[in-house]
Amino acid sequence: MATWLNCGKDQEMSVAAQMAGSATPWEGAIFSNGWSRRDAVSQIVEPATGSILGTVGVAGAADVRAAAAIAAQAQPEWEATSFEQRGAILRAAARQIETRFGEFAEWIMRETGSSRLKAEFEVGLSIRAVYDAAAMPAQPNGLMLPSETARLSYAKRRALGVVGIISPFNFPFFLGIRSVAPALAVGNAVIIKPNPLATVSGGMLFADLLKKAGLPDGVFHVVPGDADVGEAMCADPDVAMIQFVGSTAVGRKVGEAASRHLKKVSLEMGGKNSLVILDDADLDLAAANAAWASFLHQGQICFAAGRTLVQRSIADEFIEKLVAKARAIRVGNPTEEGTMLGPLISDVQCRRAVAIVDAARAAGATIHHGGTADGLFFQPTVMSGVTSQMQAYHDEIFAPVATITTFDTDEEAIALANDTEYGLSGAVISRSIGRALAIGERLRVGIVHVNDQTIGDEAVNPIAGWGASGNGSGVGGPANWDEFSRWQWYTIKDSPPPYPLGMAG
Repeated sequence: MATWLNCGKDQEMSVAAQMAGSATPWEGAIFSNGWSRRDAVSQIVEPATGSILGTVGVAGAADVRAAAAIAAQAQPEWEATSFEQRGAILRAAARQIETRFGEFAEWIMRETGSSRLKAEFEVGLSIRAVYDAAAMPAQPNGLMLPSETARLSYAKRRALGVVGIISPFNFPFFLGIRSVAPALAVGNAVIIKPNPLATVSGGMLFADLLKKAGLPDGVFHVVPGDADVGEAMCADPDVAMIQFVGSTAVGRKVGEAASRHLKKVSLEMGGKNSLVILDDADLDLAAANAAWASFLHQGQICFAAGRTLVQRSIADEFIEKLVAKARAIRVGNPTEEGTMLGPLISDVQCRRAVAIVDAARAAGATIHHGGTADGLFFQPTVMSGVTSQMQAYHDEIFAPVATITTFDTDEEAIALANDTEYGLSGAVISRSIGRALAIGERLRVGIVHVNDQTIGDEAVNPIAGWGASGNGSGVGGPANWDEFSRWQWYTIKDSPPPYPLGMAG
């Protein structure tokens, strides 16, 4: 990550100039077979200041239908393109991101309230994901199978056709491109609906860089809009798959709508992830991990530690150290030097988080630090005494809130961590790897970290949530072939066999 931190600062002026005028190609437009202006537009609002950064076009169901038809027509030729050419275009896209690193990080900061640290980490991770996808066309994509004598039998991976992607606001650039790139790599056309709060970072930047990288017209489309756009994608006969990242409540609706039309569905949804701190842990390191897992990007990460489970004998000392971390965090405009936490994404999200913390306080939880918001700027909050009778125990807060629940035994820690409908990520910190692994292997989650916190992604690893966190269909690394392609079985014989049915005796 260190190699990314000094990138792109010389580009800030050009980005500010883009935002101040109409220099962006997406101003008032959607992207479907090129940039297409729309009468209906949506403003891009900077949450830290309320400033208007520009506009994008608003698509509707008719635009989805048109985009899907164009994509379906363009897809066969794209799949037939040589593996060298598909890989070369994706490598060119990755180089675009490297060259425009500062510009893309700045958009993430301004559009979503991300700190510079998080934005630059996100862009760096995206570069890795695109280069990884660029290697896919040259990888083996099939299997030779055993068969009878004189028959060749093999199975190969084929593109699905048109893949529809619905992306979130919190890591819009990475969580969008890490699906777009592998879907394109194996020969699919792609339509993406970015979250309305991150339309540029989660969609328009992709259109711009892929066009400049040489992707053929018609293969990639960006259709910004509201729920009606997502519904149209789920129902469109030319869309073969929906890949969704977002809340569990919306994900359930997407899964139901897409499955009704027998589409392949991949759902990556919310989490109530537990960070377990055992009594033999180094408490300074444990507090550093808990602060990162609870406060990074204002807690607006599906992998965030929704529960910090601390062994009772060390709880007071741990809380003291975590509070010291929280007090040292500067909250403010993320474009200002030294800011560690920016604003929450919206007033709706901020009011919801305040209500959850206030309800926990009223029910007996202790607020050691924070618990308040100034506008969209929510103070990093440390709250102990959180019990299963509180909403803060069960629901994603999506704000910088560390909720602390104590336990006495390892068995109790396992029970507390598994006391949720979610199953995304879990982590255990202990000086005993064996003890931590014994706990980790009993957590009902798709991701387990030992001696690390709950937030982690290296782009080459599969991400697949269990339970209400997803349908077990993963994106990333080795999972990308499974996700964005389907099997086709072939058999070949020298001549047709003389099957006996209907032959004269």
